[in-house]
Amino acid sequence: MLAALLPLALSAAPRAQPNIVLILADDLGAHDLGFAGSRFHETPQLDRLAREGMRFTQAYAACTVCSPTRAALMTGKYPARLKITDWIAGHDFPKAKLRPPEWTKRLPLEETTLAEHLKAAGYATLHIGKWHLGGEGFGPEQQGFDANLGGDHRGQPPSYFAPYKLPKVPDGPAGEYLTDREGEEAARFIAANKGRPFFLNVAFHAVHTPLQGKPELVDKYRRKATTVGGAQTNAVYAAMLESLDAAVGRILGALDETGLAGRTLVIFTSDNGGLVLAQSHPTSNAPLRAGKGSPYEGGVRVPLLIRWPGVTKPGSTTAVPVITMDLPATVLDLVRSSRRESAQPSHSALRTPHSAFEQSRLTSAATMDGVSLAPLLRDPAASLPREFLCWHYPHYHPGGATPYAAIRAGDWKLIQYYEDGRRELFNLREDPSETANLAERQPDKVMELAKKLFDWQQSVGAQAPRPNPAHEP
Repeated sequence: MLAALLPLALSAAPRAQPNIVLILADDLGAHDLGFAGSRFHETPQLDRLAREGMRFTQAYAACTVCSPTRAALMTGKYPARLKITDWIAGHDFPKAKLRPPEWTKRLPLEETTLAEHLKAAGYATLHIGKWHLGGEGFGPEQQGFDANLGGDHRGQPPSYFAPYKLPKVPDGPAGEYLTDREGEEAARFIAANKGRPFFLNVAFHAVHTPLQGKPELVDKYRRKATTVGGAQTNAVYAAMLESLDAAVGRILGALDETGLAGRTLVIFTSDNGGLVLAQSHPTSNAPLRAGKGSPYEGGVRVPLLIRWPGVTKPGSTTAVPVITMDLPATVLDLVRSSRRESAQPSHSALRTPHSAFEQSRLTSAATMDGVSLAPLLRDPAASLPREFLCWHYPHYHPGGATPYAAIRAGDWKLIQYYEDGRRELFNLREDPSETANLAERQPDKVMELAKKLFDWQQSVGAQAPRPNPAHEP
């Protein structure tokens, strides 16, 4: 499958450019990992990454479901701006009070993705795993990736064991585990491209349903569940997460083995909060409220780790709120800086402000909603040039959420529901579990945040739901 990349022709890109490894888990909650407090799940490799890099304790997904966050990760834009506001193809609630707007069900080819920016800078690019941003003609191959293993229109794999029934993943031997395969393919790519800069986008299918773990690991966690208290007790989910952790370890090991760890930026995050309401209750996001699909912290708070050797202080943390769109902005900022530092008089193409990469980067800087996290990576106490974060979900979710929009500014968070105009106000510093609605006691703060939210919606062209003539109370 990777023959097209073994090897790739060298370009004018300088070797000093950092490699980029972007790892995205699916439906992984903010408190599912060992370093984040889980006593049930075992994640030694991700715990290692947290020790070696920076942990963002107030990291958010761009949306409470997957496709919008994935679009934001590729473009640096709010899902509302892209009009990709639900998972593709979404659920239909024909008798609900409101109908969703006419939203976009694939990432437009007109959007310039992170992969396209990096390809213009001479990077080898590979996508592994879930895509969920469009089918044929709108896959990773059309969005800047040299090759693609696994990415298509699907939101979940039919099976985690071979045969996978995934057209973009050639089957391995019977019983091969998909997460293992994705980790091994990533390691092979790293070894094959150690002579040039690369962008490796690993979007694991795990830990999305169907819940299927290796039998020996499931047995291990079933035994453990009888001895460890707490709300996280799903043995199959825990087994899947341990396999995910091991696959991340395989990637980190490949960087170590090739000597590339010191010049590779590694990012690990999730597309939305943990799934809590599905059959068998995969996980718990406690003390955060609710989970995937919800406007509450359990639905949008995610793990985020960044390791930038020589810059991030090992084991550092920051509580500055950040969001998915910041990640492509950070990557492009880092690459731009490295190109400036490595450019020599003989590298005339690199010094030309109108080179393909510089031109694409200048365009992206004007259209991205994210900001670079480089100041925080250098100094966890730094601040970012941003006043608030927003979410816009004009849809119903099977977990019970009705259409809403939300804003976080400082410690305050406002949720506004479209069905009845109801508003909820929380102080996240004093009430991280969002148990005390302060809207009636803080009307001025409600109005202040509501105006900011409205102005933001206008600025990005957010589409509101509309009355449903077929509504049945």
